[in-house]
Amino acid sequence: MKRGRRRGSTARKYYIIAALVVASLGILLYSAYLLRLFPGNASKPVILYVNQGNGIVDESNFAAMLSAAKSHGFNTVFFQVYRAGSLLFNGSELGAFVADAHSQGLKIFFALYFTSASQTLPQSIYALGEDGISLDMSTLPSASQQRLFGNLQAGYRSGQTAITTTNASLALKPEILVLETYAAGSQGFIRHGIIASVGVFATASKADYEQQFQYALNNSDGVMVFDYAGLVKSGY
Repeated sequence: MKRGRRRGSTARKYYIIAALVVASLGILLYSAYLLRLFPGNASKPVILYVNQGNGIVDESNFAAMLSAAKSHGFNTVFFQVYRAGSLLFNGSELGAFVADAHSQGLKIFFALYFTSASQTLPQSIYALGEDGISLDMSTLPSASQQRLFGNLQAGYRSGQTAITTTNASLALKPEILVLETYAAGSQGFIRHGIIASVGVFATASKADYEQQFQYALNNSDGVMVFDYAGLVKSGY
């Protein structure tokens, strides 16, 4: 009797292991299937936005953020380093963040969040090895947005220029334009020529998140997820 129970227990373990292997294989096959359907997706930016207002990411947990980004399939991080007129890190810290991101095979953009027309570009962060600089300035008047972007174009040569915006008809032309397509009914604004977005806060479940993510990736030039803190909290 005892030997029979052990054999049954061992068999159940094998069944569980086999089921896990089959599930993992299924995920890999599905991913390969999606790439066959949309082969261009493999080279698109898949961006994780780190909003310091929702959860601080600094030297103490930057490595954990990079690990989460890689495990979720992101290839780029928009890392907020300037917020409401304040530069959050010094040049040495920023250089270390860049080196760490690149060592993990991830691109990193310095994201600058503007809340007032009187705020200016922190030019001290130029040329620290970052892949680009992203302007987040949707709340500013159009003239202020034009001025900030014009100044960035005139003085920045070390990487790509990017803008994240809520304005679907924005006239500015950065190298990367991210449209914040979070709101209900905003899928109509998703198109090629922009990078669409998914707000974790605007999803009802993991399945809903994955559906929105895949739709944005398939039907635009990439996808940005807002934001890291929300993704961690959701458990997706």
